[in-house]
Amino acid sequence: MTGRDGGYVVPAESDPLNGVGGLKKKGSGSRSWILLDSSGQEVVLDVDKYAIMHRVQIHARDLRILDPLLSYPSTILGRERAIVLNLEHIKAIITSEEVLLRDPLDDNVVPIVEDLRRRLKPLTDNREVNGDGKDLLAQHDETGEEDDSPFEFRALEVALEAICSFLSARTIELESAVYPALDMLTSKISSRNLDRVRKLKSQMTRLTARVQKVRDELEQLLDDDDDMADLYLSRKMAGASPVSGSGAASWFLASPTIGSKISKASRASIATMRGDENDVEELEMLLEAYFMQIDGTLNKLTTLREYIDNTEDYINIQLDNHRNQLIQLELFLSAGTVSLSIYSLVAGIFGMNIPYTWNDDHGYMFKWVVICTGIFCAVLFVLIMSYARYKGLVGS
Repeated sequence: MTGRDGGYVVPAESDPLNGVGGLKKKGSGSRSWILLDSSGQEVVLDVDKYAIMHRVQIHARDLRILDPLLSYPSTILGRERAIVLNLEHIKAIITSEEVLLRDPLDDNVVPIVEDLRRRLKPLTDNREVNGDGKDLLAQHDETGEEDDSPFEFRALEVALEAICSFLSARTIELESAVYPALDMLTSKISSRNLDRVRKLKSQMTRLTARVQKVRDELEQLLDDDDDMADLYLSRKMAGASPVSGSGAASWFLASPTIGSKISKASRASIATMRGDENDVEELEMLLEAYFMQIDGTLNKLTTLREYIDNTEDYINIQLDNHRNQLIQLELFLSAGTVSLSIYSLVAGIFGMNIPYTWNDDHGYMFKWVVICTGIFCAVLFVLIMSYARYKGLVGS
């Protein structure tokens, strides 16, 4: 069916056998979106950027941040009527009543879609009965643990939890590969082990940069109360229309029950959004929780880098020790060569084919020349090595 803004709309429940939202994967998956609203309705969209811009009222430069073909750092932007979210593979637009998530068929995005379905579904549509026949929703209400946060905060929490868990899982996988590789390298220094550690270190550097970007974005939000206040969409929309369902209806299938499926959490958020506009404590607590989690992941990577650096230092010490041993061997050989060169010099002098008479009738001198020259060369070698040991050039 065709939406009001000219986009192609596919109902999420059309075919349960075809993956996320019942939509078969198309060639132009980069333009596909899935929309989930506060009433539990969802629909898969194939629309252009102008329809998205018109629906959520954001600028083209904000939508460009979500383009998978462009490389933008992790960003959380608060606009007048929407939150633009770009966290690694999570590219979403959150309003006070709905979530638009890009590329719902991506393998990394599918779990997020499932989590959004579970967390954003109205409580009236999520009643279950335990083994004793007691309503689980009633139990939930009795404990007072119902989530009364605004809709946009619940959606934002799903995205933050997903990206923190994703980066933490990548860090754990990297740790499980790095530590055995480093232990193998310390036991045997070879080109193969060195190349393996080099590749793992490159992966760690890239992962650290990704985690650092997410951490910096959360830290920047926590440091600026005005930026956090911009994320209170329900509070900003309270003056215009406390319960606005007309904007979300254009891309959903006609149903007489859509307007009545407003979650209890959304109604509770409407009751509180007329409070102090400078009060950002709720969002600050939410961001701090995931900031601590992503900071812990960064600390793991920092520890891993320090372990790699320590291993590199250990390897360099081993290599330096081997080089020192080679230098000592070279010194021994050089000292022996100098000593033998003196012996060769004497042998060369006496071996010249030049007639002379001073050695006539002195044949016994041959053995004394050989003995004395040998003793002199040996003493010279001992003196050279003693001097080298005195100067600390060789080990004692």
